[in-house]
Amino acid sequence: MNDTGTKEPTADEPSFEETMKRLENLVESMESGSAPLAELVDRYEEGSKLLKDCRKRLELAELKIKEVREKDGQMVTNLIEQDTNE
Repeated sequence: MNDTGTKEPTADEPSFEETMKRLENLVESMESGSAPLAELVDRYEEGSKLLKDCRKRLELAELKIKEVREKDGQMVTNLIEQDTNE
């Protein structure tokens, strides 16, 4: 876990892009209407899990960006304060 309390993906897990591609493929196969109901339910369940994973990864990325912005903001503020003190 990181400082935000969320689990970071490990090297053996698929990337965000791979997960999104799998989710897109599931949606396309479900929309085709050729699968039996039981298979559709299985695909829906898998898709729900993939969607949840993608959302968590996006939230983690947003938190990281926010942290960087805050750090950058503090650095800029410190530089401005140093410039005005000279």
